[in-house]
Amino acid sequence: MSEPGNPKRVLVLGGGFGGLTAAAAIRRYLHEDDTVTVVDESGEHVQGLSLLWIMRGWRDSGTVTVRPRPQSLPGVDLVQAHVQELDLDNQTVQTSTGTLPYDALIIALGARLTPNHVLGLAEAIDDGSVNQFYTSAGALDAHRRLMAMRSGRLAIVVSSMPYKCPAAPWEAAFLAADLLRENGSRDNVDIRIYTPEPQPMPVAGPVLGAAVVDMLNDAKIGHHFATAIERVDGPGRRLFFTNDVTADFDEALFVPPHQAPDPVRAAKFSESGWIPVDPHTLATSVPGVWAVGDNASITLTNGKPLPKAAVFARGQAEAAAAGAARYLGRTVPDITFNGIGHCFLETGGHRAAKGAGNFYADGGPQVELHPPSTETHQEKERDEASWLAEWMPAV
Repeated sequence: MSEPGNPKRVLVLGGGFGGLTAAAAIRRYLHEDDTVTVVDESGEHVQGLSLLWIMRGWRDSGTVTVRPRPQSLPGVDLVQAHVQELDLDNQTVQTSTGTLPYDALIIALGARLTPNHVLGLAEAIDDGSVNQFYTSAGALDAHRRLMAMRSGRLAIVVSSMPYKCPAAPWEAAFLAADLLRENGSRDNVDIRIYTPEPQPMPVAGPVLGAAVVDMLNDAKIGHHFATAIERVDGPGRRLFFTNDVTADFDEALFVPPHQAPDPVRAAKFSESGWIPVDPHTLATSVPGVWAVGDNASITLTNGKPLPKAAVFARGQAEAAAAGAARYLGRTVPDITFNGIGHCFLETGGHRAAKGAGNFYADGGPQVELHPPSTETHQEKERDEASWLAEWMPAV
């Protein structure tokens, strides 16, 4: 390690996949008297893959909630606080516990669920008419509802794009069908997905989308593409879509609308609120600031956005940490993000498919779908276990 110079201060905002990975990586590159601080509001996170398994009944939130222990991040300060404002001109972040200055900033605040962006959805969630599976509590309630369902219509609704975990709504449908089959009520429940997308996981291309449609047909799961939700009538158990389609339901599970967190939107990185970044370095247009994970925005060569997925957040975090350390004058390896990644797709029966490839390929992602297998499901389980062990080692 080179000789220490002026002590530097690094702030990492967010304690999910991207934030924790970035903090651990940049700590390795800095001098001993440099500081790294992670600011996270809740101090705990659940992997997206675990949420679907909570819904299926294969996990409980207590065993899959990540609460980082200090020994997992030696030399890193953990601050539990709400990020209120990014003052990029003065290089400070205002939090609920005070103002924090920085020399380099890595923003990994994720995406915010905004059910109020669909007329009637927030009220329907509040009164229990519908539910969502993007939080531990929501996934657990969805499990209870599915367990009690003996007949009727189950609607799975993608509210808008973009959203976290592009496979999640399709996994939810397959796992719901699997649970209902196990309970003996599958033949009496009509399952349908409604989405504004033209196909499943459109960024991965038409071949993969067609393969998923075949899997949906085999599982007798209905699908309605290019169908955007406009209004939810919770008490009336009815959904209204923008193309004059309506649908009655007995149970409905939503992918709620997502938007960039409020302080990120207020910083005006872009009109959409998301943070445009260099696809390889994750640097923003503001010197000394990087963004990774769900709050970052990368446009692929086919004009579509890079999916918001944990596997990408981890690779991005390594690149951002190296770039930030180099910006601070530290000697670090040349690490960039190459767009190679994968996405699991649970199909039930402890089997999973996997789409993997180069999302940065010229002309659009080159992704191959590996068919469902128990081996791939086990690979997904190992990913979950590895992340839990990394941040919550046995005492």
